[in-house]
Amino acid sequence: MDVLLCRASTLTWSQSISPCLHSSAKPFSVSINLLILLQLNFSLIGVKLRNSEFFVLLIIPRRMDLAASEILLTFCRLLQASQMTVSVTGATDNHQVRVLTRSRSKAELIFPGKKTRFFPGVMIAEEPQWRDCIQGSTAVVNLAGTPIGTRWSSEIKKEIKESRIRVTSKVVDLINESPEGVRPSVLVSATALGYYGTSETEVFDESSPSGNDYLAEVCREWEGTALKVNKDVRLALIRIGIVLGKDGGALAKMIPLFMMFAGGPLGSGQQWFSWIHLDDIVNLIYEALSNPSYRGVINGTAPNPVRLAEMCDHLGNVLGRPSWLPVPEFALKAVLGEGAFVVLEGQRVVPARAKELGFPFKYRYVKDALKAIMS
Repeated sequence: MDVLLCRASTLTWSQSISPCLHSSAKPFSVSINLLILLQLNFSLIGVKLRNSEFFVLLIIPRRMDLAASEILLTFCRLLQASQMTVSVTGATDNHQVRVLTRSRSKAELIFPGKKTRFFPGVMIAEEPQWRDCIQGSTAVVNLAGTPIGTRWSSEIKKEIKESRIRVTSKVVDLINESPEGVRPSVLVSATALGYYGTSETEVFDESSPSGNDYLAEVCREWEGTALKVNKDVRLALIRIGIVLGKDGGALAKMIPLFMMFAGGPLGSGQQWFSWIHLDDIVNLIYEALSNPSYRGVINGTAPNPVRLAEMCDHLGNVLGRPSWLPVPEFALKAVLGEGAFVVLEGQRVVPARAKELGFPFKYRYVKDALKAIMS
């Protein structure tokens, strides 16, 4: 099998989605190509695993948010933890890494220090080679997008939309332009829960209509661009929830406040918090690459969303700290402007399709997820 992946996921099919799900899996030989796309300004890393004919391509943004970087590193760890023997041409650690970038100098800053243990021996290549990377691969995973957790201006809003649509359009065009014999057969393209809009009372699943706010508009156009892929290509659109991991995303910003006895919910705390553990989203993307049943829209959320106040209570209990100091709405609006609604409003989203497909969630309850993260 040849596969192309985007942003952070892994692939190795047969009972070894990840070591945490199938610890008794036996090694096997496959031929895989992975391409990991992150956002508009990105770099590409390739890794050759000779014994299993495994070739990995990772596209990494110049500006990666913490959640994205944690997903990426989890992918790397799963790759390293797999039962394949790694062999590299011209490197003592059995790795051959190629980085395709639009900025050589910035690409060289992405893997300093400890991160190079995953991909030692980095080479830099230029953008014209992207086409060759896609052709001959079986799948592409596209997780492109500028982070939205910042103060919005007209320029930032434009970048939020264009960073998703331009990269997705480029990927789709390159797939569609590939000759039939070397065209990828799978596209896994990320989107977001913002598609549904916000509500304190409604429950959203994959059949729910889109909302009418700015992020809903972004998601509709994002998904619409992916839907232009050749009809012979299997398309899975994963609407990703709030990813929980210790070193990135929302949780990494909350933990220091709780440790200083200054933790609490944002705004009223009654907004819904539709979350997913890092391991589960990586494995869901992984599964979507390999399982032909995974097609169309799939919500990337845990089965049991909670209100933000409840999540903060659980976090406080796990950390041994109180959840008593809410951040008032006016303060968030002063800092984030229009972008404050991203944290002040939420949506209750359930993964109906993933449950129907039998996806084995490791963390169904936020309390268990937080305990595992902080252990």
